Amino acid sequence: MTKLFNKTTEKSKRRQLRQNMTKAEALIWQKLRCKQIENCKFRNQYSVDRFVLDFYSPEIKLAIEIDGESHFQEGA
Repeated sequence: MTKLFNKTTEKSKRRQLRQNMTKAEALIWQKLRCKQIENCKFRNQYSVDRFVLDFYSPEIKLAIEIDGESHFQEGA
């Protein structure tokens, strides 16, 4: 795709994160998906360089990161 956003090399990481969402991420995703807030599209597990954002809206350039146990793992 591009050199910085949603690299194909990060695709398996994004897929794995989508399949194993935390409870907090799942709750928030239910409210963000399908343009439920201000008719704004959000993407789930969007990558920027080697980092993966929990939610991102390209329209308004807003990234949302939910803190959780994954942030306390080695290498996070």
